[in-house]
Amino acid sequence: MTAVSAGAGELDRPLTVVPPGERGATRIADRVVAKIASQAALEAVGTLPPDADRPSATVVVRHEVAHVRVHVELDYPCDVGARCRQVRRRVVERVGALVGMQVPEVVVQVERLHLAAGPGAVQGRTR
Repeated sequence: MTAVSAGAGELDRPLTVVPPGERGATRIADRVVAKIASQAALEAVGTLPPDADRPSATVVVRHEVAHVRVHVELDYPCDVGARCRQVRRRVVERVGALVGMQVPEVVVQVERLHLAAGPGAVQGRTR
């Protein structure tokens, strides 16, 4: 039988207990935060026009602070400013709640407006 020595003095030291919050670091990838921001934008926009693309987002994270740019398509006519404020508010709430990051800026870029289908409405792209 072979005994394994722990080394001189190692058995005499008291064990140090490190609290769970200090044992390491968690890094959340920018693309994960972007996916959360995209989903939050979709929740804020609500029902998309039939031929609209889902919202997308790009994110840059520095020191636990996320800078977000969201691309959305909206139905028209609508209050574009109010819809963008809803998107900003929802993105800040969801990113903060799910990953614990501060979001000091959310740039909402409206990529396209879709005309609401109505009697005699012309379908197509509006710039």
